[in-house]
Amino acid sequence: MTPAGAGAGQPLPVALLLPGQGAQHVRMAAGLYGHEPAFSAAMDEFFDAAGAEGDALRRDWLAERPRTDMDHVTRSQPLLFAVGHALGRTALDRGLRPTALLGHSIGEMAAATLAGVFRLPDATGLVLDRVRRLAGAPPGGMLAVAASTAEVAPYLRGQVVVGAVNTPRQTVLAGPDEPLEAAGRALREAGFVCRRVPSLSPFHSPVLEPACRGAAERFAAVERHLPSVPVHSAYTAAPLTRSDIDDPGFWAGQPVAPVLFWPALEALLAGGDHLLVDVGPGQGLSAVARRHPAVRRGTSAVVSLLPPRPGAPEADRAGLDAALRRLEAAGHPVVRGPGRTGAPEHSVA
Repeated sequence: MTPAGAGAGQPLPVALLLPGQGAQHVRMAAGLYGHEPAFSAAMDEFFDAAGAEGDALRRDWLAERPRTDMDHVTRSQPLLFAVGHALGRTALDRGLRPTALLGHSIGEMAAATLAGVFRLPDATGLVLDRVRRLAGAPPGGMLAVAASTAEVAPYLRGQVVVGAVNTPRQTVLAGPDEPLEAAGRALREAGFVCRRVPSLSPFHSPVLEPACRGAAERFAAVERHLPSVPVHSAYTAAPLTRSDIDDPGFWAGQPVAPVLFWPALEALLAGGDHLLVDVGPGQGLSAVARRHPAVRRGTSAVVSLLPPRPGAPEADRAGLDAALRRLEAAGHPVVRGPGRTGAPEHSVA
């Protein structure tokens, strides 16, 4: 795989994509645990940092039938954060040196941690504080609609809002269950294709604002640093600035603010073509990225570290191996075999 945009002997720069709510599934990436040293070490660091909650999170993550629904905020959010961060560490351990990171929703926290904005123990505490707050918020959900934001605008009522812009024609609505169901019925009757996002909470809607009050104080209490490589924010559609990083309200408000993933991806690729590496389960961001004109014309490209759907543990390892072969073919030196002993959490550059 050598994209047209890569010059002779000059592989495309790598950007890591880290997914958020909706990507989770039972035993996501668990086939790498105990086999991939950097991944295993990063997951164990997360579980250790989670303290008393770590054992329950590990147990449900590894279980075929978790005690707590994986779509519940207390499982989906911390485990997506942990898996995204651990897969990023795996990519570093295998020799990749990304020049940009872009996360979707909770994936932005994972990206910021990978880039050294937060220390992993601090980030783990902040994520767990977030999910405890959100667990007590009113229930709701999210609905992916194959339509533009302008097309869905007439259906936004009853606290239903645009929660995410994933592509020009994939808009995610968020809100309480009953008005969200009503919006979905109306949209389907109008001929739009809709799909519920696996979520038991109305992420990225004002419904969650009361639950997030007080979270800024927790962010203000931890050290934050400039990232070692640019982290492109899906909330501002631009690289994180010193002002963003220093603002506790910016981080605390992320569960309420809309995710502008497509505008952020557009801004990233406007600065030059990239090899976009999806470091998360499910290949959802890979599917989104493949719709970008730069990827469709072959000047940028997409590689996924994991298979597109849940499978046997061996499938995770085979997926990673296939991804490494594709990265190597694209001109990126990779460490073959089981990897090293685990890259330090801040060594992205």
